[in-house]
Parts: sequence; structure tokens; C-alpha cells
Amino acid sequence: MAHASQFSLLKTRRFLPFFLTQALGAFNDNVFKNSLVILIAFQGATLMGLGSTDLTIAAAGIFILPFFLFSATFGQLADKYEKSRLIRATKILEIVVMTLAAIGFATGSIALLLCVLFLMGAQSSLFGPAKYGILPQHLAPEELVGGNGLIESATFLAILIGTLLGGILIAIQPTGPLLVSAAVLVFAVLGYIASRKVPIAPATAPDLHINWNPVTETWRNLRFLQKGNRSVFLSVLGISWFWFFGATFLQTLPGYTKDILGGNESVATLALTLFSIGIGTGSLLCEKLSHRTVEIGLVPLGAIGMTVFGVDLYFAHPLPSIETGLNALAFIKADGNWRVALDLVMIGAFGGFFVVPLFALVQQRSEHSHRSRIIAGNNILNAAFMVASALLSIVLLKFLSIPELLLATAILNAAVAIYIFLLVPEFLMRFLSWVLINTLYRLRVEGIEEHVPDEGPALVVCNHVSFMDALLVGGSVPRPIRFVMYHKIFNIPGLSWIFRTGRAIPIAGAKEDPELMEKAFAEIDKALAEGEVVGIFPEGMITHDGAINPFKAGVERILATQPVPVTPMALRGMWGSLWSRKDSRLRRMRLPRRFRAHIELVAGPPIPGDKASAALLEARVRELRGDLA
Repeated sequence: MAHASQFSLLKTRRFLPFFLTQALGAFNDNVFKNSLVILIAFQGATLMGLGSTDLTIAAAGIFILPFFLFSATFGQLADKYEKSRLIRATKILEIVVMTLAAIGFATGSIALLLCVLFLMGAQSSLFGPAKYGILPQHLAPEELVGGNGLIESATFLAILIGTLLGGILIAIQPTGPLLVSAAVLVFAVLGYIASRKVPIAPATAPDLHINWNPVTETWRNLRFLQKGNRSVFLSVLGISWFWFFGATFLQTLPGYTKDILGGNESVATLALTLFSIGIGTGSLLCEKLSHRTVEIGLVPLGAIGMTVFGVDLYFAHPLPSIETGLNALAFIKADGNWRVALDLVMIGAFGGFFVVPLFALVQQRSEHSHRSRIIAGNNILNAAFMVASALLSIVLLKFLSIPELLLATAILNAAVAIYIFLLVPEFLMRFLSWVLINTLYRLRVEGIEEHVPDEGPALVVCNHVSFMDALLVGGSVPRPIRFVMYHKIFNIPGLSWIFRTGRAIPIAGAKEDPELMEKAFAEIDKALAEGEVVGIFPEGMITHDGAINPFKAGVERILATQPVPVTPMALRGMWGSLWSRKDSRLRRMRLPRRFRAHIELVAGPPIPGDKASAALLEARVRELRGDLA
């Protein structure tokens, strides 16, 4: 079954109005912010004795401050109330704020414009929890990665274009402030018009009692995040680290292009453009690379790429350029600068691979009733990491050059990634599975997103054709699966680490090791009781002739104590491929045979546990597999 691409979401009302609302908001924020920064930096603005440099630093802090003050409170509002209405309220607030901005530009009041910047931060901190909380309510699970990819891509491009437009408009004299005022008002109104078409997203916790104390609610929010789903919490830390990494690069780009690359303002714009295009491209590629599932195996790939190209950026241009004042064209023509450009694009692209699956995982695995509050906690930590990035950069730049600071950040990225992956080995396991699957096979998946429950206990049954079956099934289902597998396969050198990391359950026959068998059934019962997904191959052995062997009664024993839904699956085209037992008696070399074979994994509708039997499940799997062994 062919699936429409993520771009088909742009034709639907459940996504397009929200997409436009978000993009216009990000665009408008940056038109205003960059106009204000340039006004302060280049037109000699002062306030209460503070010079332009001090005011520029203060402006960054003023915008971030509301995320600390209000995110936790606004996360409660996004859980308690219907989200489309809340989004429209934030857009009305944006119109009011931009009206004040127009007055500030007209009067030349820096104090008023800084107040507007604070209000913009407050409006963004209100919009954030509703923004990421509404996506899982309007998108199917298989659309989450594509939808998040579109949102992240559009956000960074909107930031880029808004930053450029703000700089261009404010520089037009003497009408620059008037043009900026008109622009921000027009785009605020357009954002509100788009928001009126966002479909209803019902409240997920309508009975929630609002705690209006921002300090205690922020602490409670962060505590809940830490004590909740461990993979969600560490994903939030990963997202926050991405913003630390990105903020370090973005805030040093102007100095890097001027002092190291010898470029003028156009080179700084080119560097920002390359970085933003990279993130946008990487974000959009996530859906294709993950086969429309929340594939967290892309996260280690993203971390590796961010470090590799971050380190290469240092070696591409470690010392200041002899030439100065280069424009963008002269910079591109200069020897070796293509490598700098490539590094910037690839750092951004791998950053997209890193952050988009993390956003999708947080949305997918968060408790529905707490999702917006979890996202609010994410926003608080994001802001904290960005502030830490700014402070640490200020300190380190007293001892390091900009290239050395970026090199240190790239190396630190590797250390942080390793730490997270060791705490939650699922990330690394999914990465290794993803690499193996996409290297050895060309896999088409059908029915997984429709027929595997998004939450709660479930049993997955599948035919058994090769030693790679568990990796193929586990790597295709977004939720973690506890596989039951023959203990000798479980202990295969090289693969055993992956199976252990995936918390597979080894089992043996009653005659071979009755104690291990009983221990396995006890562990299966416990896993299902705790709401996990368990995967089994009921044939009890890998097929020797390509045919499906009779299903054993062990599946009925499992369902007798835990009558959970059972999703039947079938592997097609695996017989004769790498690691199947075809021609094993001839001891043929398997590696050259059907390398990169076209295979399929098909899932059928779940069967209620109290109605499932070994015979019925076998029949369903045979039906799903058909003649394509």
C-alpha cells in the first residue's frame, strides 16, 4: 500500500492552517527581533546608561525570561482548554503586541520596544505547549515524523527569512521603522486569519486545577518530567542539548564569518542560510529515512553527523583569513571555502535528523493528559540550555578562539550523546537495527501504524524465516517490543548485545531447560501486565523449507492469563534472502545471495485475546503472507 508523502499534509485542513499559523508567527517574531537588534546596534540606542552592546545582550535575555516565568502555567492552560481556541487567543495577543511595537518604533522608545520583546516571549511561551500538544491530536501516529519535519523546516526557514527582512526594512531610511511596523502588523493579522481555520482539539485534562504560582508549578512540572517516562525525559534533554548546540553556532556565526572567514555581512547571511537550509532539509528527510514511523534510530545518526562535521569545520578553517571584507561571491570562489559551506549544511542536516524524531517521540509517548505540561517543561529546559550556551560562550571566548569554541562544542556533543544513549540503550539499539535493516534489505512496511496499538499491552505474532526477523519487526514498530526468542539465538555473538539491550526474553523447550521456560512465561506475563508489547514467533523455530510451521500452543498459554489484543504479522520475500536457511545443507555462502533483497512486513487487524487461538493466528499469518515466501 503506497503512502502519501508528508507534503500531502499541506492539502489538509487538519494541518495546513496550523502550519501557516506557526510559520507566520516564527517569521514575524524574527522580523521584529532583528529590526530591534539592528536599531540598537547600528543607530546608537542607549537606555539607562547601557550602551548598544549591553542592550543587545539584554534583549536576548528579555525574550527568553518569559519561558522561565510562564511556560509551566501556560502548559496547564493547554491541557485544560481546547487548543485551537487557545491558539487563536495567542494570535490576538500577537496583534496587540505588534500594535505596541508599531507605537514603539514610531516614538523611538527603546524602553517600550524592550517591553514588547518581553511580551513576545510571553506570547511564544503560551503558544509553544499548544503548538506541540495539538499535533498528536490532529495527526495519525505515522504522520508525526513528517508533520514535525515540516514544522521544524518551516520554522528555521521562517527565522531565516524573517531575520533578513527585518534587517532590510529597518535599514531603509528614514522610513525603516514605519515599514517594520506595517510588516509586523500585517503578518500578525495574517497569522490570526490562518488560526481561525485550525480544527478543534479537545482538552485532554478539562478538570485540571490551575496552579497560578509560576515558581511552584515550574518545579512541579520539572519533577513530573523527571519522574515520568524515562525515554521522554531524556528526549527532552536531547532536544534542549540541540538548542544549546544550535545556539552556540548561531550566536558565533557573525564573529566567525567576520574574524575567521574574512567575510562581510553578506557572508554572515550566507552562513546562516546554509545552516538553516541544512536543518530544513534534514527535517524533511526524516520521514523518508524512518519509513513514516517515529524512528529514534536516526537520533544517534544525527549526533554522529553533528560531531563529525562540527570537527571538520574546525580543520576546514582553523585560523583567521588573511583577506577581509569578502562578499558572498568572493567567499565562495576562494579556495577551500566550499568545505566550510558543506560543513555548515551538513551540521544543520544532521541536526534535523537528531531533533525531529525526539520531538515526535515526546509527543507520542507522553501521557495525553499531561502532554502540554511536558512540552512546557521542555520549553523551560530549552530556554535554560540556551542561556547556559550564551554564558558559557562569553566565558570560553576569553580563552579560546571561535573555531576552538565550535570544536569544543562538537566534541562535547559526542560526550552528551554517548551519555544519553548509555542511559537509554533503546536509542543505540534502534540505530544499529536501522543500519542493519537498511544495509541488508529493501523493506516495505504495511499496516503497522494502523494495527499496532499506540499504548497499552499487546502481543505481536509473526512467521519465522531468518535470524534477522526480530530486528526487522522490532525496527519497524515504533513502540519498544519485548521479543521472546530461542536462547541460542539470543546468545548469538554480535547480536546478543542488541537483544539484551532490547530486553528480549530468552526461552527454551520444556525438555531442554524447563526452568528457563517457566521463567520466560513469568516474564512475559509481567511485561503484558505492565502495558508493554511482547513479540513472539509461535512456530518455535526458523523455517527450513520456506513454509510456515504449525503454531505452538505457547501463545494460548500467554493469552490465558493476559488476554491482550494480538496483532498478526507476516514477513514476505525473506526465504532465500540473507540469513535464511535456504540451501543451508549445501553450505552456500549467503552474503552474495539476495543482498539488498526486496522484502515486506505486513500487519493485519488485531484479534481480541479472548478469541485468539494458535490455529486462528496461524491462519491469519498465512493469509497475510500469501504466496510470497
